[in-house]
Amino acid sequence: MDSFYKPTPSRYKILCEARAFPSDQYAFASQVRAHGLDPRNAILEMVPREGEFTLRQEDILDTLKREGSSIAIVLFSGVQYYTGQWFPMEIITQRAQALGCVCGWDLAHAVGNVPLSLHNWGVDFAVWCTYKYLNSGPGGIAGLFMHEKWNEREPPRHAGWWGNEPATRFEMRPTFSPIVGAQGFQQSNPSVLSVASLLGSLQTFKEAGMMIPIRERSLQLTGTLEQLLKQSKYFVAASEVHTTQNGAGSPGFTIITPEDPESRGAQLSLLFLPEGSGVMEKINDALTSYGIIADERRPDVIRLAPAPLYNTLQDCEVAASCLEKVFEELCN
Repeated sequence: MDSFYKPTPSRYKILCEARAFPSDQYAFASQVRAHGLDPRNAILEMVPREGEFTLRQEDILDTLKREGSSIAIVLFSGVQYYTGQWFPMEIITQRAQALGCVCGWDLAHAVGNVPLSLHNWGVDFAVWCTYKYLNSGPGGIAGLFMHEKWNEREPPRHAGWWGNEPATRFEMRPTFSPIVGAQGFQQSNPSVLSVASLLGSLQTFKEAGMMIPIRERSLQLTGTLEQLLKQSKYFVAASEVHTTQNGAGSPGFTIITPEDPESRGAQLSLLFLPEGSGVMEKINDALTSYGIIADERRPDVIRLAPAPLYNTLQDCEVAASCLEKVFEELCN
């Protein structure tokens, strides 16, 4: 953001989704304050329509059209960590740039999960971690993409020794000569353990044929899990959550991730009802006791994400069956 967020008196806003991952929110607010601006005025957070859980494409584009002349940078998650929504990255990028905005992406939950064509989509820049779908483990090295159209512009950056041209790096010159492209943003040499763990994962991705066959398998697994979950007598359609009495009484769950497979990755986010009742934590603990390792996001969401490299259709069946069993135990 230091390199790409360059606010002016008339174009200074950041457009993002509401409830972005906290570290993103911290970065947005701190960048705005560093430029002497008020986050309350400079950060535009898009919220879903009343009674809905995810953003509509037309609402994002309408906001860009309405606010575009005041937006300096558009920063969305590729796949939203809480809801699992995969945003239409190419469409948002092209519309933002047509209005004079820089467009960057947080791909922490997208890389290794969904197919990405950052160069072809014209994305200005993107960042991601590797410890989620790329399996590098906690503390794994991060990744950065910068479109080649920025190479000649040489955006300002915090220079680091490892980003200097290798040909002159060991000449210990006092002036920084960056490697062309994203590599010029490197700060220091990475840990050999972090590199080794990521290398092993990337080799597995290569052996699996990379993202096209992996995505096909992912669609099969997540689609199957979705069908099984919707067969539960405790399932409530997302459109009915705010119109039925379920939220005020008996335990149940809905899926807040988009139904359209092209608008999601591997993840399904289950919202447990009644909201705010604490039932989610009880269910997550019970699932763990049955060997189902899910991921809780307080106050009410559990994320289930079949991993196409190593999960099976049988795993999906077991997970859905265990969830049903947990509900039966909870309600009786």
